[in-house]
Amino acid sequence: MPKSVTRLVPKVPSVPGASRRQQYSASTKRALVDMAEGLFTEHGYANTSLDQIVAGAQVTKGALYHHFSGKQALFEAVFERVEQDSSRFINRELKGQRDPWEKARAGLRAFLAVVREERYRRIVIQDGPAVLGYERFREQEERSTFATVLDIVRSVLGAGAWELDEPMLQTFARIFFGAMSSAGESVATAEDPEESAERVEAAIGFIIAGFRALADAGTQPEWVGLD
Repeated sequence: MPKSVTRLVPKVPSVPGASRRQQYSASTKRALVDMAEGLFTEHGYANTSLDQIVAGAQVTKGALYHHFSGKQALFEAVFERVEQDSSRFINRELKGQRDPWEKARAGLRAFLAVVREERYRRIVIQDGPAVLGYERFREQEERSTFATVLDIVRSVLGAGAWELDEPMLQTFARIFFGAMSSAGESVATAEDPEESAERVEAAIGFIIAGFRALADAGTQPEWVGLD
């Protein structure tokens, strides 16, 4: 087993209303996901075996198959957790941001911090599309982060004297969601992620500044009022 990966021994926490068997089962599942996350991050999906995972988690393969149908299902559980953790981090960074422009910038900075994390880069960016398939990958990605993008878009577009219907707001959100996904991939796979993140922040910051100028000037873009 790699020295850098911590061995995990399932512990049985006290959960009110749950039997000891249920508590142990939940602990075993968590240990498997923890170990799989560490190994997938360090070695990638293809170079990680189920034998390594069960040995590191100190459980049997039978216990693994009790919770997961196989390696791909375990990867999906890891992927979901990484995405959920990332979404929670971004939302924490947005908490208390009342100015729409600062909120957009705070969300951008938080997102760029996330895509520079090694586990996100390896599990979500590098292995996610290949292991889950593009459609499943996008579905999981949207489930965790699209709502946050939509919230930011509502704040930014709501700062202008523009009356936008829901379909137009959704359209803008999907455009920005796609742009952010692409930007995140470019940062995560860059030779110098820090430099790449600075370029992305500057480019998107320029776009945000453009929207702010339109809002401050009270300009009505041509797309306002489209049916």
